[in-house]
Amino acid sequence: MSATTTAASPAAAAASISKSELAYRHIRARIEDGRFSPGYRLVLGQLAGELGISVVPVREAIRRLEAEDLVEFEKNVGAQVALLDPSAYEETMETLSLVEGYATATAAPRLTAGHLRRAREINARMRRGLADFDPGFHTRLNLEFHSVLFEECPNTHILDLVHRGWKRMSLLRESSFAFVPGRAPEAVDEHDEIVRLIEAGADAAEIEHAAREHRLATLRAVLTHRAERQHSVNHP
Repeated sequence: MSATTTAASPAAAAASISKSELAYRHIRARIEDGRFSPGYRLVLGQLAGELGISVVPVREAIRRLEAEDLVEFEKNVGAQVALLDPSAYEETMETLSLVEGYATATAAPRLTAGHLRRAREINARMRRGLADFDPGFHTRLNLEFHSVLFEECPNTHILDLVHRGWKRMSLLRESSFAFVPGRAPEAVDEHDEIVRLIEAGADAAEIEHAAREHRLATLRAVLTHRAERQHSVNHP
């Protein structure tokens, strides 16, 4: 005589595990499927509300994920998803620095006073946002700023590569500034300098160099941050 078994309902399954385990599985699943991308802020109260539990088991779950290097804590930011594929991030940033630098330089002669005014307005919003810093919002404005400067690039193939680079970056991380918020004020200053060079009619090579180094400076900051974190883990 064969026994008949029935699958437990989701509610019953949830009831059979601890609240901490439930939170752990919930967060980890969203990290693995990409819904919580690197740099995504893990707000304890929000997660607890979604799961219908208190923040205590959520905090325990996040600590467990931190031990697995899936989550890290950042000063003035809190818990966030760690950068999971640093080599892909580095390669994409290096490539983007090249193609975006070129696109910005070749677009420069085609930019009007209206373009530059728009770029300054966006950068002014970014500067104002430094006081109450939101990495995700800052990154969205960052793309908006750079788009003003590179979208007039006459080489459609180069422009397509720039778009692909930004899209790939959005999959690799929520915001680079989530990992290195101290880089944001420097980046805003560099924006002003790039606009100044374009407005002054600087040589294309100078504009390209400034745009490329601007991108690489953020990459270097993130790599330094990771090295320092790794050192602190290995030498507590």
